[in-house]
This record gives sequence, C-alpha cells and structure tokens, in this order.
Amino acid sequence: MINASAPSTDDSGAQSPWRDWRVWGFPVFLMVLISLLGLGGEAWIELLRFDRQAIEAGEWYRLLTANLVHLPGNTVEWNGWRFHGPWHLFLNALGVLVLVLLCPERLPLSVWLRRTLFLFLGMSLGLYFFAPDLYWYVGLSGAMHGFFVLGLIPQVVKKDIVALGCVLYLLGKLGYELYAGAPVSDEAAIGGKVALESHLWGSISGLAYGLLFQSFWKPER
Repeated sequence: MINASAPSTDDSGAQSPWRDWRVWGFPVFLMVLISLLGLGGEAWIELLRFDRQAIEAGEWYRLLTANLVHLPGNTVEWNGWRFHGPWHLFLNALGVLVLVLLCPERLPLSVWLRRTLFLFLGMSLGLYFFAPDLYWYVGLSGAMHGFFVLGLIPQVVKKDIVALGCVLYLLGKLGYELYAGAPVSDEAAIGGKVALESHLWGSISGLAYGLLFQSFWKPER
C-alpha cells in the first residue's frame, strides 16, 4: 500500500497521492453521481436498472446504468435503535472511498472512463448471459469488485503484503458467497437480495481488463 504520510513521487513530482486530482477526482464524481441518482427514487430505479425483459426489447443502456442506481431506503435495527436510510447506496459509496484509500492510483480521466465502462459492461453482460434466472439488478458492488482487483493486484506484483492479504480476503469472500450465499445481515442491511453473481462477474471483468491492458504490470496511460 502507499503510505500517504511518507514521501512518494511519480513523474509529476507530487509528494502525496492525495494531492493529485487523478487519484480522487473521478471517484468523488462517481460518489456524487450515484448519490444524485439516489434522489430519483423508485421511478429512476425502474428506468435505469438491469431489467432482462427491457434489455431484450432493446434498452441496452441499462447494462451501464444499472450500476449507478441502488435499492431505495430501508430501516435497519441495531441494539434497539432503528435507522432509516439508503443503506445500499451508502455502502457502495463507502466502498469507493475505501478503494481510494487502499489503492490510490494516478489515473488519467480517459483510463478511469475506460475501466468504468469495461467493468460496467463486463459485469452486466456476465449477468445477462450466465445468470438467466436473474431478471433485475441494481448497484455498484459488482463493478467495485473489479475496481479492487485492478487496484490491488499491481500492488501484489510489487510484493505488498497488505495488498496480498486483501486479495486473499476477496477470493475467500467470493468463495464463501458462492458456497453458502450472502449473509442474512447483508440482505437485511441493503433491504433486498444480494446478487452474488454480480460480485463474481465484476471480479472476472477486472481480471480480464488487467490482462488485456496489462495494467497489472505497467502504468496505464
């Protein structure tokens, strides 16, 4: 991992990755975008979600937009307290923040866009062709698995032990989900069923991207 408190330079001469807009600019934009779309409520969810029947009718844009909308707000109980809010959206926005903290990469906007489009489409096409019983889906979590694959594996290649631990955790998480299913607490938190296939195909899409563009071994430009 990159230690934000230690001097770290690249070709731009910047001392800290957090001072470079290429690290946090697009992730912040993505967090703002999914938050704004969350204000649209059920109407926007129905318009933008992965809907198999609508896609088969020609609404292919849903393969992209499904990643940007989330389940509506629900109530979570904890120690006798009741909290109501858009927890599905909140958890995925938190995931974007964790990605930047764990994997701060100085990426041009063109690379961020290419990665995002590839992961969005790869995950959604995986669901479309290989999860025929899944009729609708919303959320960024599938693509986020791909972003973590792209952010962590280059650090593993550089022999970062913390990144290796994170990758092993990710593999264990995927294996557990495929074997035992999603924890009941996760589904209660987001207010709906977790589409575990999205995590698998998001991760596979991240692996495919890294191999195709060789981003695991050299910086992307």
